[in-house]
Amino acid sequence: MKTAPLTGEPTAPELPLRGPDREAGPALRATDLYRFFRAGEEETLALRGVSVTLHRGELLVVVGPSGSGKSTLLACLCGLDEPSGGTVWVTGERMSHQPEAVRSRLRATSVGVMFQADSLFPHLSVRANVRLAQSLAPTRQLGSVDDLLASVGLQDRAISYPHQLSGGESARAALAVALANDPAVVLADEPTGELDGDSERRLLALLVRRASQGGAVIVASHSPVVRRVADRVITLEDG
Repeated sequence: MKTAPLTGEPTAPELPLRGPDREAGPALRATDLYRFFRAGEEETLALRGVSVTLHRGELLVVVGPSGSGKSTLLACLCGLDEPSGGTVWVTGERMSHQPEAVRSRLRATSVGVMFQADSLFPHLSVRANVRLAQSLAPTRQLGSVDDLLASVGLQDRAISYPHQLSGGESARAALAVALANDPAVVLADEPTGELDGDSERRLLALLVRRASQGGAVIVASHSPVVRRVADRVITLEDG
């Protein structure tokens, strides 16, 4: 679970007691994923037979050097990209190799995605960004937007616009958008890459809390602090 920090390394947030819920079945399962990119006669293999199983209550961190396939993996897991081979299942429903309408519905109801940047519409307030995300799953019974913003410490920034937020506030607003529809799975791609130490620890505490509440969380990151809060770590090298 958690290891003691090495001398001189930044510390990770304290972890609440939690553990993966294996009885409910995987929240996300990917088997033997391949992803090829072609440009003219050149072919690049971004993912090479990657398999991942993620349970509710688990926080998985994906590490690897730049270009190792971390972002490609997360894009395939959430249905924003289609694997060239292999299958992705989310809450027991197949995500991969489905029509875009099916993937969009499943992503709107079951997967929250948080990117390092561009997770917010600049012309909308923080509250409006969250409401827009909730509108993608209109049949679900969801909590209030203001309660969600309060849970990430943004109750006083609801009517602010993205350009008015600090880096840490922007990251927490992006997390609120990812959590808008109470998804079973949360995917975060380098969520702390542009944050200072205090903002990083605050955001990680929120992701850890999500896992402790039964969410299934995957974080792709270079940060040693992120690695320390993981239940499991997987490493990608050239896919």
